[in-house]
Amino acid sequence: MKKFLPFILLGGGVIVFIVVFMFIKKSFQPAAEPTPTDEPVVELKTEESPVTSLTPSADGHWLKLKVEGIKLSAKSMDYELLYTLPDGRTQGVPGTIDLKGQDAIQRDLLLGSESSGKFRYDQGVKGGTLTLKFRDNSGKLTGKLTTNFTLSSNTTNLASSDSSFKFTLASDNGKTFYIAMKTFGLPDKAPGVLASGPYGIFPSDTISHKGTVTLSGSKPYEWNGGSWQSIDTSSSVETGIFIGTN
Repeated sequence: MKKFLPFILLGGGVIVFIVVFMFIKKSFQPAAEPTPTDEPVVELKTEESPVTSLTPSADGHWLKLKVEGIKLSAKSMDYELLYTLPDGRTQGVPGTIDLKGQDAIQRDLLLGSESSGKFRYDQGVKGGTLTLKFRDNSGKLTGKLTTNFTLSSNTTNLASSDSSFKFTLASDNGKTFYIAMKTFGLPDKAPGVLASGPYGIFPSDTISHKGTVTLSGSKPYEWNGGSWQSIDTSSSVETGIFIGTN
């Protein structure tokens, strides 16, 4: 037994050394820094939101983002356009705009990619989502808006992604692209209690595109450029921005 005592003492010393070393190492190990995340922000109410639209180009490869009547005292606005390709892949178009006191901005968003002045266009895009985030001088998130959109052509049946709004064209010329979306903000106060919308139909050209509106469970109105005009669901109206009131 005595001849093994030195080995037992040596082994015990090694174990004690390892335990003490691990304790000291753990004590001096710096705490992991928290991953920065956006603070939860309530989605902006319709009356607080800017009037927003997406308008396709004549070839359907670009979408013009227009944001008008920004009411928040924001320093910058982040935007992100996400869309899905026919093979299931999701593509994104992100960006940040320094508002510099402006209450209206616009950007052309490419459905594809650009490298060294050469463009690659994504084919078969049928829709996606648009997200806007507003930030103050310190970069803190102060407001957020998200909506879905559909991109269509060669059809007379246009509808929002939630199917609550439909616009049936009287005819289709086979050349025009259309965006249908639940948009943000109102160009003027609603003539009653807002029940649905605003929804928008935005064509790729400026010619007349008339059709009938289906807006479930409410009295429909169309923005005529200066005021809200009451419309009949059986009457033919131009594309534009629509709401429903109680």
